[in-house]
This record gives sequence, structure tokens and C-alpha cells, in this order.
Amino acid sequence: MMIEHTLGNGGLRVSAIGLGCMGMSEFYDPSRADDGESIRVIQRYLDEGGSFLDTADMYGIGRNEVLVGKAIAGRRGKVVLATKFGNVRGTGGEFLGVRGDPRYVRECCEASLARLKVDVIDLYYQHRVDPKVPIEETVGEMAALVRAGKVRHLGLSEAAPATLRRAASVHPIAALQTEYSLWSRDPEDEILGVARELGIGFVAYSPLGRGFLTGQFRTLEDLPADDYRRNSPRFQGANFQKNLDLVKRIEALAKAKGCMPGQLALAWVIAQGNDVVPIPGTKQMRYLDENLGALKVRLTPDDLRQIDDAMPAGSASGERYPAQGMKAVNI
Repeated sequence: MMIEHTLGNGGLRVSAIGLGCMGMSEFYDPSRADDGESIRVIQRYLDEGGSFLDTADMYGIGRNEVLVGKAIAGRRGKVVLATKFGNVRGTGGEFLGVRGDPRYVRECCEASLARLKVDVIDLYYQHRVDPKVPIEETVGEMAALVRAGKVRHLGLSEAAPATLRRAASVHPIAALQTEYSLWSRDPEDEILGVARELGIGFVAYSPLGRGFLTGQFRTLEDLPADDYRRNSPRFQGANFQKNLDLVKRIEALAKAKGCMPGQLALAWVIAQGNDVVPIPGTKQMRYLDENLGALKVRLTPDDLRQIDDAMPAGSASGERYPAQGMKAVNI
């Protein structure tokens, strides 16, 4: 039976490990996308007791929501469905900025409901904060969707502490989604504490460092030519080798613990508190099973100290996004 945790003060119950669906449709090895296999992965996750699915309107320019909708048909009652709006994409996939104006909020919600083929979204995030629109206006319109019965709970992604406070003053926020892993520990500086102060759950995306923490990459050539991660600073130049050296330390600890490196990394995130829920993504069954196996890894205080010594906060080399992407986080 899958462990459940509560996100926020509104009673949103989710499985202790979610499933990020982004890579099923775009960004990670897109040439190997297989909708049929991805649907089987989602359904296997649900069969294993998982409930928390994460998608967004921008993933695959809507295709990922359509995929998730197909996968959960007939299983809606078992699913806590999270999706997002705010990152604007053109029809050719080009990135056109961020929008948080009320009209856009409404339009995106209706479009997501149609693609997902559901009547209500369990957790609706603003994917990135629009600096041109007061957060009170955006969350105010999101709250109207709750009152209309189209959305159950609200969330933000990559919002700064002050923004989170302002948003929570308008309507309860169930979850903040931000990158958090052994090599991305920025939330520990302030935002995680603010979320806890406000009674907001924390959803950790990229908890495996975009796959780097699994130990499956040894050179940049291990990544397909069309893989988004080739543009990530942490996968480039001297940063790659420095980060690989860190991962080797995690591999040694995992071997001593009798688990896989990725399982150790996920278990570390889970150990940060019952209000922290990682959403590792995969489109392959074997990696899904490996990720779910992290729930069986029990880390002692000594294990946690050893992990912290091996990969302390700030030890990763390179920014987590290219320069343009970094401008859109912590707003």
C-alpha cells in the first residue's frame, strides 16, 4: 500500500511519490517518445498505489495532457491530477514568455480540462510567475476557478518567498512546486521554511537531477542529440565531470546501502519531511519500478549525515537552467 502525505492545510492527500509526465512528450530523449508505453507506465504507477500525476499545458504543446487524459480514462477516482498554466508556447513550439492575466488563466483552464477530458483539476499551478501581473490578480482568478468547481486546490511553481506570501493572502495555496534534489538544495535557504510557515506543501520536481543522480550518464554523448539536457549548464564542459565526481560518491553510499543511486537520492528527498513529495519522471517501466523502490529505503540519521558530507548544499557545478531560464525562477 502506497504511503500518502497531505499537501497544504486543505486536505489534499497524495501518494508519497508522484509521477512527472513531462518527459513522455518532450524535452528528454523526445525521439523515443512512445505514447502506448507511456500510458502503460502511468497505469502501472496507479496499479501500484500511486495517485499523484503531474503534467502541464506546455509539455508537448498540449500533447502531454491529452496523453495523461487517455491514461486515466476510467480511473479518474484514483488520480490526484495536477497541471499548470503560464508558460506560453507557439504552435511551432517556440517559447513566447509568461502570462498570468485573468483572461489567460480562464482560457488555459478550459483548454486543459478539454485535453484531459475531466470535469475538474485537483491541483492547478501557475507554472511561472508573470512579473507583469500582480500575483493577487492571477491567484484571484485561480480562486474563481475553485469557486466555479473547475479546480480543487491551487499551487505555484518557482515562486519567491514574498510572492508566496502575497498569493497565500488571497487564497490558500496547497503546494509550491520547485526543483529540489541533492544537487539543487536552494529551497533550504528560505522558501521551504516559508512554505512550512504558511502551511503549504512542497512538491520537488527533478528530484533525480534530471537523471544525473541515477548514475546513468558518464559522458555528454550518453544523451541523445535532441535531448534538452544538452543545453543544461550542469551537463556541459567541466561542470559535467565535476558533477559526475559527486555522483560517484552517491553511488558508493548507495552500494553500501544495497540500493540504486537514484533510489538513495529519492529517499533523501522523501526524508526531508512528510510535506515534501518528489515527482520523478520516467517513460520506462524499469525506471518506474526503480523509483517506487525508493520507498523501501530507510535512511538513518547517520546515512543522512554521510549523504550530506558527500554532496553538501551548493556542491553542484553550474546553474540549473541556462541564463534565460534562470530569469523565470524565484520571482
